[in-house]
Amino acid sequence: MACNLEFIEFVQTQLESLNLGTVLMRKMFGDYTIYINGIAVAVACDNCVYIKPHTAIDTLMSDAERGIPYPGAKERYILDVGHKTHTEQVLQTLLDVLPPPKTK
Repeated sequence: MACNLEFIEFVQTQLESLNLGTVLMRKMFGDYTIYINGIAVAVACDNCVYIKPHTAIDTLMSDAERGIPYPGAKERYILDVGHKTHTEQVLQTLLDVLPPPKTK
């Protein structure tokens, strides 16, 4: 099931309020890839935000629920973007360790 527009608008508003950089939501097959400063940090599927596991955030996400965002995908953390402080910590940590986007 695809994300509904209200959920996507909520996620975008929450992420933009963190002032981590430019937030872009790119629609793909009814779901969305979430980019911050051109770096893919999450996917939104079935009205949930999924974060790919990374050693840098394992401690921050140790109590997080896990799920599979779409058929064929590997298990990911589910991020509750309603908890702004935690979301900011997780995303800032990812932005610090993930490689910058490749220039075309």
